[in-house]
Amino acid sequence: MADNDTGADTGKRQSRAGRNLPAAIVVGAILAGMLVYTLLFAPRFWVLILAVATPVATHEITRRLREVGYDVPFIPLALGGQTMLWLSLPFGARGVLGAFGATVVISMMWRLVHRGLNTAPVNYLRDMSAMVLIAVWVPLCMSFAALLVFRDDGPGRVLCLLFPVVFSDIGGYAVGVLFGKHPMAPAISPKKSWEGFVGSLVLGIAAAVFAVTVFLDRPWWVGLPLGLLLVFTGVFGDLIESQVKRDLGIKDMGRLLPGHGGIMDRLDALLPAAVMTWVVLTVLP
Repeated sequence: MADNDTGADTGKRQSRAGRNLPAAIVVGAILAGMLVYTLLFAPRFWVLILAVATPVATHEITRRLREVGYDVPFIPLALGGQTMLWLSLPFGARGVLGAFGATVVISMMWRLVHRGLNTAPVNYLRDMSAMVLIAVWVPLCMSFAALLVFRDDGPGRVLCLLFPVVFSDIGGYAVGVLFGKHPMAPAISPKKSWEGFVGSLVLGIAAAVFAVTVFLDRPWWVGLPLGLLLVFTGVFGDLIESQVKRDLGIKDMGRLLPGHGGIMDRLDALLPAAVMTWVVLTVLP
């Protein structure tokens, strides 16, 4: 999301919002082109993209947690994430939720005994709380993004997720940089402003209305609750990641994407928004 909360010094090529803007634009354009091509010509590969991104994002978080003393098991989370994603095709949401429950239970057991039965785990409750957060945050939300594509209009549903989130980000970034004066949550994300939030609302809702009418041929008003919910969940997704990074004392989750940070630094808004998109497009006509 826009208005990244960076406490580090900014270099010459960084914008007021803390991004290396040229690199961010190039990387963003490449990723957008890959996603659009996939959805147009090979929509089922959307799940493969998610299956690759899920363990990478999970590893980013668990690695950062290990750096400050947490012991969150990566292997059961990674395997459970793959199980959730691939069970979404034959079994839908029931398969996803069943695999999620199994992932949590197996991770709890793994953490309890992975150092042997003669050694009691230290900080077990703390580490398992972090594990549940990661399991919900990454593989569960990724699986709802996968569920979007398993319909005749699946590519359109995915675009109804991507368009509002991307344009909300653009609106928040542009308006926040140009006009941002009133901090929204200075204790969590100092660079996020109320002016930027208004920009996110306007462009996010407009993009949602456009997406549902063009890609799904649904009534325009469906885009209103969709856009509103995606903007709110996107902003809160960004704030959640900002608070996690603040707790860990880091600027970015990773360095995989130049100008963006790690994969999680780009998925912070998309992950919770995927769940809301699935709910809205499943419930509303």
